Amino acid sequence: MASRTRSWLAAAVAAIAAAFFLIYALPSAHADPVVGNATYFDALGAPYGGCGLPQAELDTQNFVALNVYNTPGDYNFYPRPVTDAAKVGAWNNGLNCGRFVQVTIGDFCTGVNDGAQNQPFCRNGSWVADAYNGKSLTMQVADSCGDTNAWCRDDPNHLDLAKDSLNQFAAGLSDHFNNRHISWEYVAAPSYAGDIKVGFLQGAQVYWPAIAVGHLANGIHGVEYLQGGTWVTAKMNGDMGQSYVIGGLTAGTSNFQIRVRDVNDQLINNGRVYSFALPSSCGTQCSQAYTATTYTTSDGGTSTTSPTSPASPTPTPSATTSSPAPTGACTATSVVASSWNGGFQSTVTVKAGSAPITGWTTSWTFTGGESVSQIWSATYTTSANTVTAKNVSFNGALAAGASTTFGYIGSGTPSAVSVTCTTP
Repeated sequence: MASRTRSWLAAAVAAIAAAFFLIYALPSAHADPVVGNATYFDALGAPYGGCGLPQAELDTQNFVALNVYNTPGDYNFYPRPVTDAAKVGAWNNGLNCGRFVQVTIGDFCTGVNDGAQNQPFCRNGSWVADAYNGKSLTMQVADSCGDTNAWCRDDPNHLDLAKDSLNQFAAGLSDHFNNRHISWEYVAAPSYAGDIKVGFLQGAQVYWPAIAVGHLANGIHGVEYLQGGTWVTAKMNGDMGQSYVIGGLTAGTSNFQIRVRDVNDQLINNGRVYSFALPSSCGTQCSQAYTATTYTTSDGGTSTTSPTSPASPTPTPSATTSSPAPTGACTATSVVASSWNGGFQSTVTVKAGSAPITGWTTSWTFTGGESVSQIWSATYTTSANTVTAKNVSFNGALAAGASTTFGYIGSGTPSAVSVTCTTP
């Protein structure tokens, strides 16, 4: 869990639980905006925010924290993830991580609004509208509020806002805030483009491959990884909702394939599969807080590359060539996903023709002195400059028109290759 420095300008909900819940309802149960009290905090902790991403890796620096607990009048600590459903706050054990919220500024408190335990909000004063009412900002869920004050325990609709975002609503708001009312609701990721980002966390290695998934179109409710031909549900890394501990294609390997489920528990991008390896910069274990990785994807016979970051090898334009028009039972396409000085990563998509197949063999010839140094989801042999790659147990059988992918790391400077595909 990330630690945060907070500035508590004023008051808290004293509210007795029964009366309070007649006014407020958990936002997870309503599509319409809900009203709560707002505080602010300085920044995400180091190295991660509560969702499992460093602050620099967020889609926006306008971010919020949600309440871990919903325990009005009870300020005790409870282990996380929270196992008692009655005590689960809007954080929902990390399952609202990565989502976006539209926050609108509401009334100002003229009294004391300090978040004291067992004291009402805005005591000895009243809520009044002013020139800041109605100012809005789209913000991302990136952290959690589990503190033992009335803000984080008594008000289920409380939001903790990034301090630097206050004046993004309107100039001067930070000087006239006093933990005022806000209304908010979940919204779609604004102007979303591209695809997810994947990075390994500090300490990640073959036997503890902890990743963080960022740049989400609609939140994240799960990650699945392929191992031994079976999709396995990954375990969330604590309650850091964008971080999961995955497994290799076979136990103990550093090559991975995942797919991701969104906030509606639906596979994103129609079940797109993301293939990647533990970055070579990690050696046997990642030392940085976040080490980005490039990936290749497969869905419906198409392949793409991941977004880039300074920690990833610099991608080159994809070199794509396909085999001639199908004359047999399968075709294959090779794509150079990324390259760096002295090496590259490619993915090969194999697609069945008009009838099912029970296995496949692909072959290509390097023309510039390249060689394969590592391969996953296939076995391979080489003869001079020619590489022959065959299916493994879990990806040989394809229905008519279905496809699968395998990938490899190459040495040298990549060039376009023509891939042939044959069946038994």
